[in-house]
Amino acid sequence: MSTPLLKLENIRHSYGEQAVVNDLSLILEKGEIGCLLGPSGCGKTTILRCIAGFEAIVSGEILINDNEVSNASFSVPPDKRRIGMVFQDYALFPHLDVTANINFGLHQLAKAERRSRVDELLQTVGLIDVAKKFPHELSGGQQQRVALARALAPRPDLLLLDEPFSNLDVSLRERLSLEVRDILKNQEITAILVTHDQQEAFTLADQIGVMNQGEIQQWDTAYNLYHRPANRFVANFIGQGVFLPGKVLESHQIEIELGVLSGNIHQEKLEVLEVYDQGSQVDVLLRPDDIVHDDASPLQAVVEHKAFRGADILYTLRLAGGSMALSVVPSHHNHAIGEKIGIRLEADHVVAFR
Repeated sequence: MSTPLLKLENIRHSYGEQAVVNDLSLILEKGEIGCLLGPSGCGKTTILRCIAGFEAIVSGEILINDNEVSNASFSVPPDKRRIGMVFQDYALFPHLDVTANINFGLHQLAKAERRSRVDELLQTVGLIDVAKKFPHELSGGQQQRVALARALAPRPDLLLLDEPFSNLDVSLRERLSLEVRDILKNQEITAILVTHDQQEAFTLADQIGVMNQGEIQQWDTAYNLYHRPANRFVANFIGQGVFLPGKVLESHQIEIELGVLSGNIHQEKLEVLEVYDQGSQVDVLLRPDDIVHDDASPLQAVVEHKAFRGADILYTLRLAGGSMALSVVPSHHNHAIGEKIGIRLEADHVVAFR
């Protein structure tokens, strides 16, 4: 088995009496991009600062390349951890041009090596044309790429990114997320990102840790977080969805107002359903893509709200029993508020909680 590049084992961090991170563990393999995702104040930036060596931990240990860099009584200084960091505000040197900013951390190399490395990175991040410009002459996206190139210049073992796209508009954020992922994958860089933006996490990361109150609720792929949430917090936090009341008919079958759900219930959920007695009441998670618009269906719902999103419309629907549900429908099906529409259930993933 290969040694993970980053390992956090039962780390705790507190400010005075207040615990901010509670017995948190995670593993990031070499070449993987991880993400800590969660609401403000959940401790995700604190973890990044602990990995970087800016904050001490109260207990547990942090290992990089199997070398211990932090425990309760010992901490390797930040500049000795072989970590690169991209800050929220980029922290570029305003008096240095792009080339000099990228060159900043390479003083230990010979002059020719420095020039070669800077040229390589200017090419990698697509900034050759602005190499002699100063930060104030660059767009937000260009500044972000300079910060990335500067962090990558010394060839760190691990790259940390703290809300790196939060100062950019939405369309630029989406494009840069894809660009940065391509750069990190092409350079075989191991990285960990902190964000509160789910789309950013989904676009960039291989593994995502959903955090709440200093704890990781689930460390998993975007697909599994969405379709196989480990608990109700993750189910509520990731994507959109509603809970509908259901009744267990028998092992692997649940009845809800829209029909009976069975089959394609993932193994994790099978074990949960098997311990529910017949007749048990459960809450079933339905995503907007689980409810399909179908004019031919006898099952009908009333349009309560609608959000036009270009290619599709997100409808909030009132079911016959009074419950609300969400449905994503192609935008050429444009229905008025108050109108009844035909729907059918098409749920491939059954997620139920007590």
